[in-house]
Amino acid sequence: MSEVVLFHHAQGLTPGVVAIADELRRAGHTVHTPDSYDGRTFETLEEGIGYAKEVGFGTIGERALAAAKGLPEELVYIGISLGVMPAQQLAQTRPGARSAVLLEACVPPAEFGSGWPEGVPVQVHGMDADPFFAGEGDIDAARELVKEAADGELFVYPGDRHLFVDSSLSTYDAEAATLAVRRIVDFLSR
Repeated sequence: MSEVVLFHHAQGLTPGVVAIADELRRAGHTVHTPDSYDGRTFETLEEGIGYAKEVGFGTIGERALAAAKGLPEELVYIGISLGVMPAQQLAQTRPGARSAVLLEACVPPAEFGSGWPEGVPVQVHGMDADPFFAGEGDIDAARELVKEAADGELFVYPGDRHLFVDSSLSTYDAEAATLAVRRIVDFLSR
């Protein structure tokens, strides 16, 4: 079974993020859920982004990266939206990455150096009309990434919700989230 680090989105380490971690644990994986917000969660995405701006996106990213330092090198990195940044950065730059799952966000592989590392499988999940994932170019970065990776998959779900995988938020889409988590569990079983 895999050892996983799951980075939360801009609303914090919500009960919905913990529920995803628990689902992966039930499948037999060890899952770490670092809290880059020091216990704070936010009712709205705007409030969460406001907090990240106030503290500094760089500081939030440094907290996430620091959380991985005490963990073994052979990890699966999973990020949700804002959490994709540290997940993708670590998967591309930290030796020993086993794989990565990027939920609801993606940046071009060149953002973190020379590109996606050889031998590191990746999955990307997002909605086709999500104003962030589809509207801000993340879906194009995801297409580029899975094309570059030897073992890359892009799953696009119908809908316009951002943070559709978080069961504790009003943006939750049960059907799409259930399918995404099932695909992640299958991916980690390989």
